[in-house]
Amino acid sequence: MHIILGASGHIGSALAKRLLKRQEPVTVVLHDAKKAPEWQQRGAQTALADVYDIEALRRIFRQGQRLYLLNPPANPAADAAAGERRTVRSILAALTGSGLHKIVAASTYGAQPGNQLGDLGTLYELEQGLAAQPIPFTIIRGAYYLSNWDAALKTAREEGKVYTFYPADFKLPMVAPADIASVAARLLTEPIDKTGLHYIEGPEYYSAADVAAAFAEALHQPITAVETPRDQWLFALKKMGFSEKSAQSFANMTAATLAAPQPIAQSPERGPTTLTTYIQQLVQKA
Repeated sequence: MHIILGASGHIGSALAKRLLKRQEPVTVVLHDAKKAPEWQQRGAQTALADVYDIEALRRIFRQGQRLYLLNPPANPAADAAAGERRTVRSILAALTGSGLHKIVAASTYGAQPGNQLGDLGTLYELEQGLAAQPIPFTIIRGAYYLSNWDAALKTAREEGKVYTFYPADFKLPMVAPADIASVAARLLTEPIDKTGLHYIEGPEYYSAADVAAAFAEALHQPITAVETPRDQWLFALKKMGFSEKSAQSFANMTAATLAAPQPIAQSPERGPTTLTTYIQQLVQKA
């Protein structure tokens, strides 16, 4: 049995569907009971749990042999970094006595130590926590998710603009969540002793200007990438609903990404989904 923690997200849902299509037994861990019938109709077992309830989480883990682990995002209106570190600690504690045979965990490019570095810091702590426990594990460090641009569809369509905290011409590795799910499905079903660190990105690097061009092609209208200057990052984030601490953490993560050496990974796996294909599919679904 495969346990999917994070089945409501882009990667977890795609992963669960892939495994079910292959007739693999799957239990999806949900926080919202209203989502259970849809998964049950697909053939999955469902389990409800609060990620902070260590005992409940451990009982669910005991029902399976292999776990896909994604640390859920915290509310940016509070202290998101502190909230995500708390869920990391809860999940790691639930692994003790779980009887799991193997773990595949989602991390990110640029994961590094730091208390106010957003996902870069909290996912580094997850990696370190997994290294300190006995269950065999594999880490997937995914590049910048193409799904991070989903929200830009609204401003692209209504304003002809795509807003970005990066310079419009700054290129970085990006990847479609479905391509990460494909790799995760393979890694979950590999022999238990086959572990390691995997970097995953798309066919090439892209910039915000490339994103704007992809939206322009899909929407058949002019689209411009508009950079938010660094001295306005905190103001813009707080206007979006971020708390002071969450805004600072996100700004630090953005700055670290801009300063990261390129390329980050020497031998990454590459998913097949291009930026153009992803944006076209996004527009069609909308």
